Amino acid sequence: MLLLAVLLDLLIGDPRVDYHPVSLIGKLISAWERLLYRRSMSAGHGTASLPAKRVAGALLVLGTVLPVWLLVYLCLTWLHRLYLSAGHPQLWAYIYLVVGALFLWATISIRSLDRAAREILDLLHRGDLAEARRRLSFIVGRDTERLDPAEIARATVETVAENISDGVIAPLFYFLLGGPALACAYRTINTLDSMVGYRSERYEDFGMVAARLDDAANFIPARLAMLLLVGGALLLGLDWRQAWRLSWRDGHKHPSPNSGYPEAAVAGALGVQLGGLNYYQGMPSLRALMGDPKEPLAPGHIEAAIGMLYGAVAIFLVIATVGWVLLSR
Repeated sequence: MLLLAVLLDLLIGDPRVDYHPVSLIGKLISAWERLLYRRSMSAGHGTASLPAKRVAGALLVLGTVLPVWLLVYLCLTWLHRLYLSAGHPQLWAYIYLVVGALFLWATISIRSLDRAAREILDLLHRGDLAEARRRLSFIVGRDTERLDPAEIARATVETVAENISDGVIAPLFYFLLGGPALACAYRTINTLDSMVGYRSERYEDFGMVAARLDDAANFIPARLAMLLLVGGALLLGLDWRQAWRLSWRDGHKHPSPNSGYPEAAVAGALGVQLGGLNYYQGMPSLRALMGDPKEPLAPGHIEAAIGMLYGAVAIFLVIATVGWVLLSR
C-alpha cells in the first residue's frame, strides 16, 4: 500500500481538482470556521472572550479531524471485512489495497513539491524573474515582488526543506503507525494549521489549538526528516557531516519548533545559509540564520534540495520495506 501510494504520487502527482480530499477537507474547515467563529463572537457580544475563541477553535479541530479519521477508518474496515467474509477474497484484497493507497496518496506531495520547485528553477534559468516571483508567491507566504535570484532560490530551498517533513515524511510516518486513517488525520491537522494557525487578530486565539496540535504532530516527523536528509546528503555525495552538525546547532533557532531541523540539514548539506530578512505584507521579519554561507545561494541549490527530497524518500521506503519484511516473518 505504501509503495503503491508513493508510485501514484511520483507518476501522477497531486491532481489539481476540486474534489481532491485535501480540497474537500479545506472546504469542511471553512464551513466549520464560519459557524464556530461567528458563534464565539456572538457569545462575547461582538468581541469574543479569549476562552470562547479557544473553545471554538478546539471544536473546529475536533469537528474536522475526528470525522476524517472515522470516515477513512470505517471505509477500510468495511472493505477488510468483505475481504474476510465475502466470496473472491483475492479481489477484495486488491480493492482494499488500492483504496488504502488512494487515501494515502492524497496525503503526500512529492511530485507536486518537485514540480513547483522546478518551475521556479526553470524560470530562473530563463531569466524570467517576474514570472519566477509570481510562481514563488503560490508556495510561500512572504512578499516576493522584489526578490532577486538569490532570494528566490533561498525561498524555494526553504520551502522544499520544510515541506519534506510536512508534505512527505510526516504522513508516511503516521501511515506506518496507524494506516491511511491516521495519515489522513495528520493531513487534516496540517491543513488546519495552514488555514487558521496564524498569529493574527482573528486567529491568535481561535487557531491556537490547531497550531499547537500541528506542532505536537510534527515533533517526531521533523526530526526523522532531518535524519533522512542527512542520509540523503550521504547518498548524493553532499556534506552529510555538516548537515548533521548544523541540524543540531541551528535547528532550534527557527520560530517553529519543528521546521528548523530539516531546513538546517539542507543548509548544511548544500553549504549555504538560509533564513534572514523576509517581508510579509510590507512588514519586515528577521528569521534566524541556518547554516554557514560557504557558497552564495544560486538556482543550482534548488536542484540539489530536490535531490535531497528524493534521497530522503528512498531511504524511508527502504527502511519501511525491510521492517515490514522482518515483522511479517
